[in-house]
This record gives sequence, C-alpha cells and structure tokens, in this order.
Amino acid sequence: MLLTLAQWLQSDFGFFRVFNYITFRAVMATLTSLFIGLAFGPWVIRQLTVLKVGQAVRTDGPKTHLIKTGTPTMGGVLILIAIAISTLLWSDLSNRFIWAVLWVTLGFGVIGWVDDYRKVVYKNPKGMSSKEKYFWQSLIGIMAAIYLVFAITDNNIGVMNHILQWKKEGFNFQMPVNLNLVVPFFKTINYPLGALGFVILTYLVIVGSSNAVNLTDGLDGLVIMPVILVGSALGVFAYVTGNAIYAKYLIFPYIPGTGELLIFCGAIGGAGLAFLWFNTHPAQVFMGDVGALALGGALGTVAVIVRQEIVLFIMGGIFVVETLSVMMQVAWFKYTKRKYGEGRRIFRMAPLHHHFELGGWKETQVVVRFWIITIILVLIGLSSLKLR
Repeated sequence: MLLTLAQWLQSDFGFFRVFNYITFRAVMATLTSLFIGLAFGPWVIRQLTVLKVGQAVRTDGPKTHLIKTGTPTMGGVLILIAIAISTLLWSDLSNRFIWAVLWVTLGFGVIGWVDDYRKVVYKNPKGMSSKEKYFWQSLIGIMAAIYLVFAITDNNIGVMNHILQWKKEGFNFQMPVNLNLVVPFFKTINYPLGALGFVILTYLVIVGSSNAVNLTDGLDGLVIMPVILVGSALGVFAYVTGNAIYAKYLIFPYIPGTGELLIFCGAIGGAGLAFLWFNTHPAQVFMGDVGALALGGALGTVAVIVRQEIVLFIMGGIFVVETLSVMMQVAWFKYTKRKYGEGRRIFRMAPLHHHFELGGWKETQVVVRFWIITIILVLIGLSSLKLR
C-alpha cells in the first residue's frame, strides 16, 4: 500500500525511492508490527479479561500450572492483526506470494479462533473435534498447495493462465525445477516431485507445521521465540531465492517475487516480540490455538515457497520433537493397553516440555533451554546457505 504511494511520489520527492528496497520495507514492517503489538497489547488483554476468556489448565500436569487458570487466552488475535496490518502497509500488494501466506495464516487463525471460542465461551474443553479441525486444516492446506504449484512456476503470465495451460495440455505438462525438493548442504541434489508430489508435500508441510507449533505452545514464552527465530531465518532464504544474483551465486532456485516474503517474516518477528513482552513468565496472556495454528501454517507456507522444507524441519527441530513425543506417547499407550490391559507411558507427560517439568526442571529453565536449542538449529539451517 505504502509502496504504491511512494512510487507515485518519488518523481517529485527523491527520498521515497528508498521504499523500493525490500530490506528497508522489511525493517519498517518489523517495527510497525512491534509497535502495534506493544501499543494495543494492554487493551487486548483487558478486553479478554472482561470477556472472561480464560485458559483452562490440565489437572494432570505440573501443579505449578494451576495458578495460570483463568489467564486470558486467544491473545494470538493481537499477533495476527499486527502481522496483517504491517504486511499490507509495507509489502507489494501485487505480489502473489504475499496473498498466499496471508490467506493461509488468517485461515488457520480462524480455525484456531473457533476452537478457542468453543473452549472458553461454551465451556467445551474439547473445542472443535479433531476430525472437524483436521478437515478444515486439510481444506486450506490442499487449496494452498494447488495454488502454489502455479504461483511458484509463474513466469509473469499469471497464475490463472498457468492453470488454463495445464488444463489445455491434459494436466500433464512438465513442471520446472523450481518445484524440486531441495536437499540442503548439497549443490546439485534435488528431487523432482511433479505436480502431485508437490501438492502432497506442501499439504503435509503446512498442516504438519501448524499442528506442531500448536502442540509446542504449553509454557510461558516457549513457542513464540522459536517462531520468531525460524521465521526470521526463512526471511533470509526468501530474500536469497528472490534475488537472481544471490540465488545464482549460492546455487539456489531463483523464484521471482519471493523476496517480498522478507517483509511478511519481518512482521512475524515484530509481532512475536511484542507478544513475548506480555507472554514472558509469568504470562499475562496466552496466544491460544488462534495464534499457534496460524503461525505454524505461516512458517510451513513460507518454507514451501522458498523450497526449504527440509531446512524448516531442521530449524524447527523443537516443534518436530514435541510432536513426535505426543505421537510416541499415544501410540505406546494404546499398544500397551491392548497387550497388557493397562496403558503405559514413555514420557512422564507429553508434549516433551511437560516431561522435563515433571522431572524437576523449572518452567523458565525448560523455556530458555529450548530457546538455546532453537538458536543452534537455526544457525545450522542458515549455514546451508553457503555450506553446499
């Protein structure tokens, strides 16, 4: 929005040419979302408190969590508003990738909002049923995957023209190397996926990362800092893949338009830092599913667009391990219940952060140590830019 205005004014006022630089707009998007979050955070918390949108705490978990009962949740609304406003203000609104990530992020946010609303307003502890939630996640994930097939292969002829061309050629024309699965740390190793393979992988990455972030959200400040770190690193990858010179030098697929995603990732970073101001221990507000599902979906979508799905798996290792801990716990419990008549557990409690809490770690210790691990994993992911 501001870019269009600046381009109109720059012929008379040379200063506005700075708006043409993606890096400048990314910094401004970060600061804008940070300011929105900090300025409106107290008001949002007060409104959530008035509406009695309080968090329910598991009684089978650490007893130290019982004091959190009633803490306002659904604070993820603040994050999404800050991201959306900042992105719309500072990005190029003609960019197809900006709209793709915004729609996926807000779509998953709506799912999370409905789930949270049922839990705290209708006092339904289950919220949306798992089948209902998975259906809507799958619908958004599949629609995004199909759209991105053509958005990534777009050679300035338009996404709709690509779709019509695909239909005309019997849904069978050759997909470009931009859709290949890139293996990090290797110069030339990538695997052709084809349209169907790309759609399946994209669906799994978007829906999987959304649920993984949601499962990780269980302690004060635990999930938001890894989201900031991973999102910021993905912004670097977006800038590289969207720049013909850098992409060629670093042997990355060049995908025109992805550079604008640096602005979206910057908005995530700013909004996340603002939320952390209120979410740090002891938390004044929780993000709820409305924030966690949306942010996870956003990270997955950006990773797919910049062709760094495996790097997302590395940098988001905390999300992966937390998810695996839940899957292992549930599978082992069901298996032992059938075999021995009673369910047994691998961990003291899942997700994994509760296992460490019950093992004697303080909440702040778990959170900071998980942050440190994420920093290490993000640095490993970023090293793949050059170590190839």
